[in-house]
Amino acid sequence: MIYRDKQYDEERALYDVENAEIINCIFAGEADGESAIKECRNIKVRDCEFHLRYPFWHVNNADIDNCSMTESCRAALWYDQNVNIRNSRLHGIKALRECREIKISDCDLNSDEFAWRCGKIDIKNSVLNSQYAFFECRDVNIENLSMTGKYSFQYVENMTVRNSEFKTKDAFWHSKNVTVYDSVVYGEYLGWYSENLKLVNCKIAGTQPLCYCKGLILENCTMIDTDLSFENSEVEATVSGEIVSVKNPLSGYIKADKIGEIIFDEKHKISSRCKIHVG
Repeated sequence: MIYRDKQYDEERALYDVENAEIINCIFAGEADGESAIKECRNIKVRDCEFHLRYPFWHVNNADIDNCSMTESCRAALWYDQNVNIRNSRLHGIKALRECREIKISDCDLNSDEFAWRCGKIDIKNSVLNSQYAFFECRDVNIENLSMTGKYSFQYVENMTVRNSEFKTKDAFWHSKNVTVYDSVVYGEYLGWYSENLKLVNCKIAGTQPLCYCKGLILENCTMIDTDLSFENSEVEATVSGEIVSVKNPLSGYIKADKIGEIIFDEKHKISSRCKIHVG
């Protein structure tokens, strides 16, 4: 079945459709036409515009290409599985929730609370502007993502990031098993309370990074304006250049070309098992 060059504004306009192509259609109008493509299976959606709420809920096996979901398109994808999204714009709040096996490439994502409680997410060559992105996600792969927004990747587990740039704050809090390669992370309070966070060939900038961490590893990283670093952390760090200051590291080692100040409170001076090498 092919749906082509139509405009729909009624609720559940294409409800329970399967084995279909939806091409150059507009989902808009004065009616409350929410949940336009709900409970659908095996569909291809191309060159469509979505202006109404909840368009893709409970959808299995979908390919979405060159589509636009505007700011009024709230909660665009929820409870979906096996969806491939390419060359598209997702500009409504809560664009991805409780979905699995989602691939996103070459997309413009402007969505607060993006990708909550999702699993098996693959994002490439995209731009994201979001607050609280990727909350409680599992099994995430990211490559060449430019992201701006606060409170990202909190409680995320099993994630790999490559060749990306994040301008964020409070990123990776309580994260587990995250590895970041060849990337840039700007922002305050990076990685607090994380477990098994590993950064390789990364540039890190911002105050008070990487505190209260367990199993923290930095390999060949640079740190800019990073004061009060590594407090109460189990850390193995090799840093090129200068760290502004290190405070109360718990255990492991820190190697840097220069450290502006090493700070130990009285009790931490006695209990710390961290070896610090400068030069």
